Amino acid sequence: MKIDFVSDISCPWCIIGLRGLEQALSRTGDLIDADITFQPFELNPNMGKDGQNIGEHIAEKYGSTPEQSAANRAMIRERAADLGFTMQMSDTSRIYNTFDAHRLLHWAHLEGKQAALKNALFSAYFTDQQAMSEHGVLTAAAVSVGLEPTRAAAILASDEFADDVRTAERLWQSRGISAVPAVVINDRYLISGGQPSEAFESALRDIAAEA
Repeated sequence: MKIDFVSDISCPWCIIGLRGLEQALSRTGDLIDADITFQPFELNPNMGKDGQNIGEHIAEKYGSTPEQSAANRAMIRERAADLGFTMQMSDTSRIYNTFDAHRLLHWAHLEGKQAALKNALFSAYFTDQQAMSEHGVLTAAAVSVGLEPTRAAAILASDEFADDVRTAERLWQSRGISAVPAVVINDRYLISGGQPSEAFESALRDIAAEA
């Protein structure tokens, strides 16, 4: 089963959706042999290197009050915890530009370590509250999953894979993807949002049966 997981590192619902998908796949046993590719999507492509306070950003983008934003973060933390993932989002958390992270993920795909790096980046950002625009942070995440540090640093210091990432972003946008996570199965079926694992499992079994 071909699965394209369109997402952004700074998207909390993306890690919730990924964990739900992973749990669903684990429960399907040998029924589904999944080939997951992580596709790039930037929630904030114009974000500066230093990022922005999460409360300020959410207020500007969605008009949420500080109280609404805090309540939403608490709900997301609880959903993530139920899936075994620790989120430390708080009033002082920041949103960062993630383009370089997507370039590194493109390279990791070529090296067969994309899923490992994706999870490492989610943990670095949401659990450890590290800056996703800092090359040192990105390189450390790459090294933690067995990628070569000198090569990672060289990619980040250049524009390598920039065109590949932008091409992929335009492709998925042209296919109607405007929000993430978007899970596209066999280039035909779309599952949107951070669904519970039960919803993913039901959809996966239905698709497998139809195939």
